[in-house]
Amino acid sequence: MNASPSPNPATVWAGAVAEALAGAGVQHVCLAPGSRSTPLVLAFAAHPVLRIWRHLDERSAAYFALGIGQATNRPAALLATSGTATANFFPAVVEARMAGVPLLVITADRPPELRHSGANQTIDQVKLYGDQVLWSVDLPLPEAEAPELALRNLKALVARAAATAGGLAPGPVHLNAPFRKPFEPLDEQPAAREEPAAPALQITRGQLLPTEAQATLLGSMVADNPRGIIVVGPRRKQNDGFAEAVTTLARYAGYPIFADPLSGLRFGPWVAETAVLGGYETYLMADEPGWAEPELVLRFGAVPTSSALNAYLERIRPKHRIHVRESGVWADDSHRTTLFLQAGETATCGAILAKMGARRRPWGWAAQLQATEGLYWQVMRKSMADSEFDGAYVVDLMRLLPANSRLFVGSSLPIRHVDQFARPRARPLYVYANRGASGIDGNTSSALGVAAATGDPVILLAGDITFYHDMNGLLAVRQHGLKLISVVLNNGGGNIFRRLPVSRIDPPFTELFVTPHGLEFGPVAELYGLAYTRVESRPAFREALRAALAADEPALVEVCTDGRADHERRQELLASVLAEVRGR
Repeated sequence: MNASPSPNPATVWAGAVAEALAGAGVQHVCLAPGSRSTPLVLAFAAHPVLRIWRHLDERSAAYFALGIGQATNRPAALLATSGTATANFFPAVVEARMAGVPLLVITADRPPELRHSGANQTIDQVKLYGDQVLWSVDLPLPEAEAPELALRNLKALVARAAATAGGLAPGPVHLNAPFRKPFEPLDEQPAAREEPAAPALQITRGQLLPTEAQATLLGSMVADNPRGIIVVGPRRKQNDGFAEAVTTLARYAGYPIFADPLSGLRFGPWVAETAVLGGYETYLMADEPGWAEPELVLRFGAVPTSSALNAYLERIRPKHRIHVRESGVWADDSHRTTLFLQAGETATCGAILAKMGARRRPWGWAAQLQATEGLYWQVMRKSMADSEFDGAYVVDLMRLLPANSRLFVGSSLPIRHVDQFARPRARPLYVYANRGASGIDGNTSSALGVAAATGDPVILLAGDITFYHDMNGLLAVRQHGLKLISVVLNNGGGNIFRRLPVSRIDPPFTELFVTPHGLEFGPVAELYGLAYTRVESRPAFREALRAALAADEPALVEVCTDGRADHERRQELLASVLAEVRGR
């Protein structure tokens, strides 16, 4: 009688990786097909906890995983075979690092004897992503009859990688996994899905709280400076209690809040009773906005999206500039911060409030800024009523979104239009964007990753070039049954460059910067099975958007505008609005 063959080391190794991933709390795996990654693909598919999201395009898979990380605050695992497939992850890795999004990148690799040998589909993958990842590990090669210590080490490395990716300063972590052939189980049967084993290693962390001395100092600063402002830039976490804590602090301190559209503060019930400002991109263009300079600036989150707000923060001279950020990641490109505190933002707001006492400060200072904000939106609403330019469509979109909608905003013009034209409202919305490196690649896939992680429909607002860059990502709509409503502002090219001085140099401005493409996206909708509507007027857009929101199918609404005319109308509108606000 022949003895049963020993287990394939690759199979054993891959099973240990899958077990460690699930034990570390990873639930989602995004992968593209390949040969060298076969052991991991089979192990992940067989595990009862891990959910597989398959993709044909590695770049789309990476941004899809990034969207899952944004929506869950937990790393998704991202897997590719060896070779240039791994390089296609690079843009999403950069975005994850810059935005602080948890991501666990696993690249299958050739064994050491094939590296630097000319072997097909073999590149140097050791520390492939350089300093763009928080940690990079070249995992040990699977070995027959490995000692128990080796398997414990492998599982610990995977658990530590997941914990680092989702840590205090989250971001991408890279595990490079070499395999020798054969890749398949020796009995030619993949392992059956079983109940998950208890994790061999759990890694947890506590809260980072301000000390008593720090709380006392901040409390006295706020108490001694009645003219203060709170600036909240993009924040990745939502539903963490911060919105309630910071708005409570604002009301008691008498401070208005400049709320970035990605702050999690511009849309929510607290807007009804807090001075939440959102029109500042326009009225801060004035050298003198109509109120005295603040004595104190209290900042949370990343650098704000608004160029006008950043310019205002640069030119004022407050006594104190305080930035609180739990991750400890620096986010002040003007380098004017006078006190940086690494502590939990929610806890710090509560600590400041406790040191201030329960007495609420008079509302006079905040009322001045809120009066300008209210006047701005009053004038803007009247001036925008009959306007036809791309920003006006964004106004309509924001008005029509139902409560608790999930909106993913593309880079370039769309996020700037949302920043400038989306009025703060008490209706809650979840707003996402890839603003770490602010690239236009992968936005559609990230939006679909949010849909996959939450199970909710997602509205994608994207420009034509951004949408063009990730058309491959649309395959996930059909493959995974996800509902995505894509609103594409097609103004015929890169018209954001019209805001730059180079726009006065034409030629070559139009040909080499705007780069008109002449594309319409109806055939793309047909290819991927999306309901399609092309609109050229705001009434038609509102009708199409209402229909898409009500329908139970993915859709593409293409808004066709003229980029040059859009730019000119926006400039005229803002000039007239600003003049009227100043005049009053």
